[in-house]
Amino acid sequence: MSEIKTDPQIEKSWKKVLNDNFNSDYFKEIKNYIIQEKSKNHKIFPPENYIFNAFNHTPFKDVKVVIIGQDPYHGINQAHGLSFSVLEGNKHPPSLINIFKELETDLNIPYPKSGDLTPWADQGVLLLNASLTVREAEANSHQKIGWQKFTDNVIHLLSEQRENIVFLLWGGFAKKKGAKVDQTKHHILTSGHPSPLSANRGFWFGNQHFSKTNQILKELGKTEINWEIK
Repeated sequence: MSEIKTDPQIEKSWKKVLNDNFNSDYFKEIKNYIIQEKSKNHKIFPPENYIFNAFNHTPFKDVKVVIIGQDPYHGINQAHGLSFSVLEGNKHPPSLINIFKELETDLNIPYPKSGDLTPWADQGVLLLNASLTVREAEANSHQKIGWQKFTDNVIHLLSEQRENIVFLLWGGFAKKKGAKVDQTKHHILTSGHPSPLSANRGFWFGNQHFSKTNQILKELGKTEINWEIK
């Protein structure tokens, strides 16, 4: 990865609403931090062309659902800018396995071969990680470099400027992240995190968030999400 450009290559509707952020001092600090990481020969994930992947697949005006993750996968060739998603050909991480298991029981969708959730993103599901980069093999290593402020602002903009988005808040971190979403304008579904620790304690399986999301979208007169991954 080279560096994050001061004016990132990001889908035009997001570029417009996030322009003040990209020109801010805190965003320049994010950029400088990553440049320093690279100068120390640290590998940063995802690659530069994937950092804003969630935004590029899901334009601001098209967001129907938001799924909040914590930070990118920190293994080689896993992360590609979509929360919980892995590039084609990768072994499915534990949380993703449990997401697919819940899909099986909720909507009778067969367990997929691919862990790439891009088809969801292309239908209006913003797969947003709270931090957009991470150092190789070090989870949450970029949690305090400014990304949290950036993604808080993303959620705030969606809350303020859009209506009737379904926010899926899985686990304590996501619930805290989405706590300020205007519940008079949007729909909030919460559950435990799909990680084995939470799921095995009974806080994930059976939440039926996928069918509930589609029911909300249907009642709003919106196209439902086809959750099937091949």
